[in-house]
Amino acid sequence: MTMRPWVWAWAAAGLAFVITLMLTSGRGAGELAYAALSFGAFAAIVGLGQMLVITLGPGNVDLSIPACMTLSGTLALKTMGSDPNTALLGLVVALATGFGVGCVNFLLIWLLRLPPIIATLAASLIYQSLAIWSNRGLRIKPPEGLADFATGRFVGVPNVAWVALILAVIVWVTLERAVWGRWLLASGQNARAARLAGIPVEAVRAATYLSVSVFAALAGYLLASFSGGAALNMGAEYLLTSIAVVVIGGSSIAGGNSNVPGVIGAALFMFLVVSMLNSYGAGAGIKSVLTGTIIIAIVIAASTRRSRQ
Repeated sequence: MTMRPWVWAWAAAGLAFVITLMLTSGRGAGELAYAALSFGAFAAIVGLGQMLVITLGPGNVDLSIPACMTLSGTLALKTMGSDPNTALLGLVVALATGFGVGCVNFLLIWLLRLPPIIATLAASLIYQSLAIWSNRGLRIKPPEGLADFATGRFVGVPNVAWVALILAVIVWVTLERAVWGRWLLASGQNARAARLAGIPVEAVRAATYLSVSVFAALAGYLLASFSGGAALNMGAEYLLTSIAVVVIGGSSIAGGNSNVPGVIGAALFMFLVVSMLNSYGAGAGIKSVLTGTIIIAIVIAASTRRSRQ
């Protein structure tokens, strides 16, 4: 019996959790679990969006996620200005920013025929510059109520984790039950065949690039509220992480296949690996090398498995 790919991601997360506890002599299990759910939620949100893009097929990836998070969080906080009862306004600004980013990314890909990697990377420089210009070194705190929500919990589970879970359920239902989900999977498996079958492939691609940017904007809004302000480098670590959680979670890098539970498990695994390395006193360079090694190993294993089938 073949185990589902997402099982391995959750098993790896469980193993990393146990090893980390062993390194700390079993102290702080509850705190570690709470931190994993909190910080893993942000990786899960951007990972779900990246998963949709990668599902489109080879060459599809969004490298503007970090800049979109920074710009959205910055503009949202600047609009709210720490004023009470402005959380909803800030959310609208953040999501509108993400929508605009998605539109620009898709237009660069569709009108100029640029490869998605080039288009989103080049556009990210513009978004980051706009964030720097709008921020101007100011660190605006989020409204108190919004900060309380972002750092709070419900029935012992962080609120941001509940947001990630709700989004994961929506994405899963969309992929499994909605027509658009079937169109996305078909487009990723064979775009030419999908066009011949009457599927609006470009419309599906447009919706996908809009979705990933809106998800990144939401993550930026929550992260800025969680951390007490929008730093200009706040999204940097999510460039590699957003891709890693998709690959580790069992989604196919060749497209046409997605794995929502795997993304959640992989997001927890990524945080726990960092925690484990911190327990060893490892530096940031070692963390990046290990993450890259894990991705390469999984890609090689997946390619070898496909060649044997």
